[in-house]
Amino acid sequence: MSIIQVVRPFVPASLRRIVKNLYISLEDQTELWLGKRDALTPPRSKIFIGGGDFKAIGQEFKRLFIEYGELKPHHNVLDIGCGIGRMAVPLTNYLNESGSYEGIDIVKMGIDWCRKHITPRFPNFRFQQADVYNSHYNPTGRYQAYEYQLPYPDNQFDFIFLTSVFTHMPPREIDQYLAEINRVMKSGGRCFATFFILNDESRRLMTSPESVYNFKHAVDGRYVHSTDDPDICSAVDETVLRAMLSSNNLTSLDPILYGTWCSRKDGISFQDIVLIEKL
Repeated sequence: MSIIQVVRPFVPASLRRIVKNLYISLEDQTELWLGKRDALTPPRSKIFIGGGDFKAIGQEFKRLFIEYGELKPHHNVLDIGCGIGRMAVPLTNYLNESGSYEGIDIVKMGIDWCRKHITPRFPNFRFQQADVYNSHYNPTGRYQAYEYQLPYPDNQFDFIFLTSVFTHMPPREIDQYLAEINRVMKSGGRCFATFFILNDESRRLMTSPESVYNFKHAVDGRYVHSTDDPDICSAVDETVLRAMLSSNNLTSLDPILYGTWCSRKDGISFQDIVLIEKL
């Protein structure tokens, strides 16, 4: 039982959030003082990108980028949905002086942290905010994702990745981002993207009690786990995804690397991984 759980009954409800935030802040600072957290690992109070070990997950995706995405040290890299640097940090000791990294995300707090802690140490790692609306992550965003254009020139990147970005978007928004990926990716480049993909197998498996999600609600051309907060987690039909890729002059390198989210036993990762190239 944590200290927060112990003291909770003795703290007025109006003050519980303040006390919790103070405790987490103190715990974060203590970890830093004791050397349990390095300068490139954000405090837990600022991590908004999901559960799990921050460093271990970053290192695992670095391995997947290299092994399956064929990422090279000299590549120009674009991280769409960079969060608070979980994928950027492990790449700082992989990309060389000829390589570069651009990170973009809709959550300003994450961008501010990365600019303060990563860029001064690694000047070829740059970050910027995309002020795009999302009901869960950026409800005050100025731009709609279905009309957003990435702030980069044509044919700039060798390698683009999106980890758990398309899992928060309906097809109309995914289609726009795929068009932009096609525009900014070099000929011969590759995009590594994760999805929750619905096909005959995953639809059957996701009804199992062992499945993490059951995307049974159809909303805006996608399928969601919760209608109360559809942008927090959504899936796309595989035939719809393949059609969007084709219409944007893109193709998936088969086989798709299906994940374990739906109780599948032999996935290499939790989400489904699609490797994308230009036609």
